[in-house]
Amino acid sequence: MNRIFRAMPSTSTPLTFCFGLLGAIAPMLGFVAGVGALAYAGAPDERGFWPVLLLALALSRALATDGDAWSEAVITTVAQPIVATMLLAWLLAGALGGVLAAAGLVDGIVWLARTVGAGPVAAVGGAFIGCAMLSTATGTSFGTLLVAGPVLYSAGVGLGAPPAILLGAILAGATWGDSISPISDTSIASAGSQGTDVAGTVRARLQYVIPAGLLALIASCVLAAFAPREVITATSEAEVLSGTPLLLLIVPVIVVTALLRRRPLLEALLLGIVLAVGIGVASGLLEAREVLRVEPGAFGATGVVIDGIGRGVGVSVFTVLLMALIGPLQASGTLDRLVARSVAAPEVRRAEWTIVGLVTLATFLTTHSVVAMLAVGPVVQRVGGAAGVTAYRRANLLDLTVCTWPFLLPWFLPTILAASVTAGGAVPQLTPGAAGLHNTYAWALVATVVVAVVTGYGRGRERPG
Repeated sequence: MNRIFRAMPSTSTPLTFCFGLLGAIAPMLGFVAGVGALAYAGAPDERGFWPVLLLALALSRALATDGDAWSEAVITTVAQPIVATMLLAWLLAGALGGVLAAAGLVDGIVWLARTVGAGPVAAVGGAFIGCAMLSTATGTSFGTLLVAGPVLYSAGVGLGAPPAILLGAILAGATWGDSISPISDTSIASAGSQGTDVAGTVRARLQYVIPAGLLALIASCVLAAFAPREVITATSEAEVLSGTPLLLLIVPVIVVTALLRRRPLLEALLLGIVLAVGIGVASGLLEAREVLRVEPGAFGATGVVIDGIGRGVGVSVFTVLLMALIGPLQASGTLDRLVARSVAAPEVRRAEWTIVGLVTLATFLTTHSVVAMLAVGPVVQRVGGAAGVTAYRRANLLDLTVCTWPFLLPWFLPTILAASVTAGGAVPQLTPGAAGLHNTYAWALVATVVVAVVTGYGRGRERPG
């Protein structure tokens, strides 16, 4: 893995902008303002942010004093191996998620939740666990929210679960699975940005995320138990007849096992797609014509694999454009200047707070967890390395931090997507703010990061990367 990833490039002569530091960060601030406006206006997904990114890129070029250097920074940043790996991972994970969803894995998880118990507390706990399982299996919290969220929310409300707490549990479970999954984009980016392996990074992360996840699960169930009862008639969008689709859980188990044995990510995802299609067709959960349908008259083709890959296009283009915007900012040396004092006087706790603070700032500036980690990765390597913070510890501090704010605050995509699953039907519609407020796992992670840095918890248990 170390040979796959390289740090973001830096030039010996920093790229300069008109108006200095203000000119360097103005395009990013404009992007954040535009994204915030679109988010509150109801932009459905990352596609709505593409024009804002193009305008921000145009502003960045207009303010840069050297067009050739600006273009080189853009292309070099977008062409990094880690960016290419992330794009392929999103597309393949989308295909895998599409096959699993079409074959009925979500329906099987709903059936399991109903079988365990039909009460409101069980509905909340089942939604949390179901989303955690699916997010771990597919490596995407976004995909989990879009695929499983509407079904679990509708079914849970019909079982008497408090809507806001139920939605928070769905978002919390998706966030937890994202933290645990070795095929998650944040897992890959955090490890890659620090030049270490994904499997070892995830194993080292378990000491933080397992206690936080169990605490969050208990908290969601307790909130559901003491919430006022509200009877709402609602049914699931899917007719769940049996637990047969749970056979598909073999696929994520094999994929995760392959990754933990340090097989290449793309190899594991391709294996998962082949297995999911094979098991789905052999068991009758998926018809062969659903995998690929050719429409001669329409000069095109459709199918669950194509549809699944299509789900990854929005975030892939968004990432390419956002990395293009990050490139000139990185080449300007702005982040280097912001942490000059920390690099000059390294101390473990101070370095760890710097890591947390930098990636938090980058997350707010970019509104994108993966891009934020890639942007600050080289600086984090220098700050943490100078203080003796191991690569695993650095990667996990990055990952834990980016799994907090985007899943809590209402102008980030995860909370917006979570709120979107409540739209339509005879169920209460909730806001992104309500989704984030009730995300017990993200709140538990905030506490975990603070405790880990202040007390040093986990610091001595991670071998150097």
